[in-house]
Amino acid sequence: MSLHHLTRKKTKSLYFTRAELSSILSAYSVRVASGEWRDYALDHVETSAMFSVFKHAHEHPLLTIEKKRFKGQDKYQFILQDRNKTLFKSTRLSELVSYLHRLPRLIKS
Repeated sequence: MSLHHLTRKKTKSLYFTRAELSSILSAYSVRVASGEWRDYALDHVETSAMFSVFKHAHEHPLLTIEKKRFKGQDKYQFILQDRNKTLFKSTRLSELVSYLHRLPRLIKS
């Protein structure tokens, strides 16, 4: 009997820090106040953390902010995606949030 599976090093799931989540939620709240967005979801797996934005809870996400770890490093990349299309990539979340603020907005008459 082998104990190899017991000695394997488990990788920890990746999460958003409190400061990162606060920055994302402040940008999110502006769009919620204008009625464009209604719901969000957080997902965490070994290689990435994701913040998904929804117009309605039962639909596919409109946008996803993903935090990915570079392989073998403690550096991260933040990716803004519209379904499967990548809109913006950066190693700094502040740049991504700035881009998020510049996205077209819903105009109500």
